Amino acid sequence: MIEMQNVVKKYPNKTTAVRGLTVNIDRGEFVYVVGPSGSGKSTFIKLMYREEKATSGKKLEVAGHNLLRIKNKDVPYLRRDVGVVFQDFKLLPKKTVYENVAYAMQVIGRKPRDIKKRVMEVLDLVGLKHKVRVFPSELSGGEQQRVSIARAIVNTPKVLIADEPTGNLDPDTSMEIMQLIERINGQGTTVVMATHNKTIVDTMRHRVIAIANGLIVRDEAEGEYEFDD
Repeated sequence: MIEMQNVVKKYPNKTTAVRGLTVNIDRGEFVYVVGPSGSGKSTFIKLMYREEKATSGKKLEVAGHNLLRIKNKDVPYLRRDVGVVFQDFKLLPKKTVYENVAYAMQVIGRKPRDIKKRVMEVLDLVGLKHKVRVFPSELSGGEQQRVSIARAIVNTPKVLIADEPTGNLDPDTSMEIMQLIERINGQGTTVVMATHNKTIVDTMRHRVIAIANGLIVRDEAEGEYEFDD
């Protein structure tokens, strides 16, 4: 589902963020990506949904898309197969809950009838079917993140990338969001999640990929991880 071979990312300021990463993530896996600030963790995540372009590499494939060769005009097709959830939600403030989620289907030209049916399905899944007409500013942080997750999965992506999805949430809300993401993973969606939350990693056990200085320094099926900041 996700395959990297010797992937390198250098920024214009000469910083090398990732140094020849090689990793495979199978269909249906749930993987935590951990590491201190400046480790290359965020770049590693951004390469997967083409927010960043790799400088070089032998292979970088995500959900059947070759990201070493993909053209800018084809990135929207990648985003159909790869949903992304962010720490700061990135909701459109002047659109309602329904409109925020529907927008992800509208931009790829789905029919209005299909949009309405699917949006209501995912809002029901995230427990917000009763707030379709509410604006983001009227929601709690946890509710906003649920809308963000609904938007990320509305096009039934093969991969869900979550970049610090609980970073702005309190512990109880964080666990609720994690239970939701686990439910989505249980339906067959591959999940790759960057996190600093040791409690989550230690409690909800999954494969852990640790990055330091742009290199993978640990890759284990599951287990506790000592975070260094």
